[in-house]
Amino acid sequence: MDVYEAIRWLCEEKKRVERLIASLERLQRSGQLGPEGNVKKRRGRRCMSAAERARVSARMKRYWALRKSRGAVTGT
Repeated sequence: MDVYEAIRWLCEEKKRVERLIASLERLQRSGQLGPEGNVKKRRGRRCMSAAERARVSARMKRYWALRKSRGAVTGT
């Protein structure tokens, strides 16, 4: 391997590493990376299976039936 070729290859590798470092620093500043460097999970809705939806539906039906039977006063 020619010395000039090795130097050129190393300079290209250095530029690539510097670009990676800059992008990681941008992610960290924007809050998308935690202090340990782990990517933070986005908050949002969680997917529910059909069984989970059925349990929630049954629970809410019991809840509203109980409130209705007690004659709960609705807020304004």
